[in-house]
Amino acid sequence: MKKYKVCFLVILLLFIYTFLCAISYAKSTSIGISQNVFRLHVIANSDSKEDQDLKYKVRDSLLNYMNYLTSNCSSKEEAISIANDNIDNFQKIALKTIKDNGYNYNISVEIGNFSFPTKTYGDITLPSGNYDALRVKIGEAKGQNWWCVMFPPLCFIDISSGIVPEESKNSLKDSMTEEEYSLISNQKDNNLKFKFKLLELFANTDLISMKK
Repeated sequence: MKKYKVCFLVILLLFIYTFLCAISYAKSTSIGISQNVFRLHVIANSDSKEDQDLKYKVRDSLLNYMNYLTSNCSSKEEAISIANDNIDNFQKIALKTIKDNGYNYNISVEIGNFSFPTKTYGDITLPSGNYDALRVKIGEAKGQNWWCVMFPPLCFIDISSGIVPEESKNSLKDSMTEEEYSLISNQKDNNLKFKFKLLELFANTDLISMKK
């Protein structure tokens, strides 16, 4: 009986150790990935078709401006700095777009660190977690969200093609470890798919439920 108790204790300790290692791996890897991207988050006034259409028009206006500002950016920090310096312009552009389309909603624009669900951009998949982002709230901001990556510029790809430009991929590669980049870009490898699931399972246990 004593031998069984010892075996049980060893197995239990091994399980706890493995569990803690998985949590540590997931959190460190998730942080490594999130530290290298700057995202855009637009929240519509409501889920009505009119408000959702307006959300996309605001998105397009902001992306065109951001693309102009950051066309020569070489780092996430530079992109955030430029966005901070022009945050008033982002608000003006969003308000103008809203008014031009016959609405009078207020707009809120801020840069911060926010929770995001798992999201796929072409052939790149980012795990859920906390990411630095430019968040835009339209009106009551009770409608569905829209997300993309402003740096590296993944917002400007045709998602339907399923391909991210090599330039954007190279920016990600240069700023991430080989392990981190493999996790977000190679979802066909079963081992990497398992590790990605670990990120989703352990890295963000406190992630607030958000609309997709």
